[in-house]
Amino acid sequence: MAAPTVSAAARAPSAGAPTVAVAVWDNLRMATQSKYLPVALLCVAAIAGIAASLLLRHRAPVELTTGTLLSPSRAVPDFSLIDHQGRKFESANLRGHWSLLFFGYTNCPDFCPTTLTTLAAVQKRLRAEKARVLPQVLFVSVDAKRDTPAQLAKYVPNFAPEFIGLTAADQPSIEAVAKKFGVTVVILPPMANGDYGVDHSSAVFVLDPDGRLAAILTGPFTPEALQHDFQRIVAGRA
Repeated sequence: MAAPTVSAAARAPSAGAPTVAVAVWDNLRMATQSKYLPVALLCVAAIAGIAASLLLRHRAPVELTTGTLLSPSRAVPDFSLIDHQGRKFESANLRGHWSLLFFGYTNCPDFCPTTLTTLAAVQKRLRAEKARVLPQVLFVSVDAKRDTPAQLAKYVPNFAPEFIGLTAADQPSIEAVAKKFGVTVVILPPMANGDYGVDHSSAVFVLDPDGRLAAILTGPFTPEALQHDFQRIVAGRA
């Protein structure tokens, strides 16, 4: 832009010294504007950062086909169980990897073996796709009397060698752990032959690498649906 000038044609006649056209710059105002420019840029950057943070915080929730995502995730109270190899398994063992946990028992006639078979198929699909995350699968018995570590060792690995069966020394201990997950366990009256059933939750609990409850899946379960939901949950926590 051309510098502003005082025109010789605009000046009033004067008997004094002749006036010449000169360039006029407001140096003081220019210096003031230059001083505040970095501050303005910082304000713009800060506003942009806050806007981006709000967008991320309020991004569209993850929609699942088999259950509900918990946002924020929920802490799981400490617990202590025994795995199918006779080793202690505590809530600390949940940390460092994703887990799929559900309650059942080895004498369960239908739901438990069906769910274990479905979870084994999910693991197989994830391996075939070379998925970045493979969950550990935990089968928690609700029948401490019959499901000893030895009984779980004969049952759980039949579905997948890496699956982990969990039990406790007595029924009250099992029910105390189930209660921490909001699961009610009811031992049904025995039949004439002494056999009995156990009512329990059919949900699959998804735990994140911090050992926190990330989602509760309630079905219906298919390998495709479970895999899809698990991977959406993992991606949503990334």
